Amino acid sequence: MNADRTSQIEDRRSFYPADITYTQLIARNKRNSNVLVGVMGLLVVAVACAIGAMVSIYGTGVIRPQAVVMSIAVGLMVAVASTMFSYYAGAATILSISGAREIQKSDDPQLFNVVEELSIAGGIPMPMVYVMDSPALNAFATGRDPKNAAVAITTGLRAKLTRDELAGVIAHELSHIRHYDIRLTMLMATLAGLIVLAADMAWRIAFYGGGFGSGGGGRRRSSNSEGGGAAVVIVMVIAVLLMIVAPLLAKLIQLAVSRQREYLADAGAVELTRYPQGLADALRKLAGDDTPLETANKATGHLFIDNPFLQARGESDWDSAFSTHPPIHERIARLEALMR
Repeated sequence: MNADRTSQIEDRRSFYPADITYTQLIARNKRNSNVLVGVMGLLVVAVACAIGAMVSIYGTGVIRPQAVVMSIAVGLMVAVASTMFSYYAGAATILSISGAREIQKSDDPQLFNVVEELSIAGGIPMPMVYVMDSPALNAFATGRDPKNAAVAITTGLRAKLTRDELAGVIAHELSHIRHYDIRLTMLMATLAGLIVLAADMAWRIAFYGGGFGSGGGGRRRSSNSEGGGAAVVIVMVIAVLLMIVAPLLAKLIQLAVSRQREYLADAGAVELTRYPQGLADALRKLAGDDTPLETANKATGHLFIDNPFLQARGESDWDSAFSTHPPIHERIARLEALMR
């Protein structure tokens, strides 16, 4: 028994250096997320460049810089417009899809007291409080900024957690709000969706784009092929390969950001409560729950404190690049490593 306990302690220590603090952990996770966001931005630009080059080649037989610049400009405008829609309408849509209903302090004074105390500790306005009528154990936060935010928990989670465990979960969700994860996750989901749509557009250009240069365009391609045919072919091959790889990369980056922000919110919860055990115990209960959250879907699954689909299949501890959340056993071990 003592040997098993010693082994568990050593496993926890392996996650972090002996002298790391939760503030250092928060800073490290923020740096990791910023790198991933930068890579996603570069991928958006690369996809726009590829589409511009393909349109130009099919239209004139050569790569016209003006077409590439125009494609980037259009891509950025679409990205901004889509992001603005998510920014202003995303939270209300997510709450509606999730079947969440707003409650008042008189409906659950203890829950409101927990949210209020932790909001004060975090230096943010108190968010609106919602509940989802489900026996599943889960929660999420949404909104565009701390002044326009909401936390939602299931009735099952509310009934089965102690006050300390509830405080850990609420602190986790408030940390998402404090760190602007609620805005970041919507941005990453929007950009990933745009890249998928752009890749589909590029495939249509590749297979049916000959129509761009019908008539005189075909003759221009023939005449220009003598001087730059090899370069054009190389660019087309690179563009096609990018269209194959870009959607997968975008999804992997989005999921990696989601996992990093979960670790960050866990560390943020420790900063607010100064009691890692509360959240660790709550996560154990979530890991042991296999009740499906019927109102969750693939568009909202990454928002929850634990993946509702993995819970439903009893697979909460899968460690995969295609997972929206890190394994619960690893999150618990990291939290308990902060208690030594």
